[in-house]
Amino acid sequence: MSDLILYELPGCPYCAKVKNKLSELGLEYESREVPSSHSERTEVEEVSGQTGVPVLVDEEHGVDGMSESDDIVAYLEETYGSAS
Repeated sequence: MSDLILYELPGCPYCAKVKNKLSELGLEYESREVPSSHSERTEVEEVSGQTGVPVLVDEEHGVDGMSESDDIVAYLEETYGSAS
């Protein structure tokens, strides 16, 4: 199992941006699709305190619910970009 978990919604452009960065860096991750309805997104809300996606969890580095695609992309680049 991967230490990276991405909560996402199919067709979400912000999620696609994060997935592209994960792919570019060659990172394996577990994808968890969330329901379309915000009121049904209890799992992502428990993790991040809000219902928007994308949300990234990186257990290895103690990240337990980072939201905002720009922040996630910057984090991935900073944390994993130099390793490749």
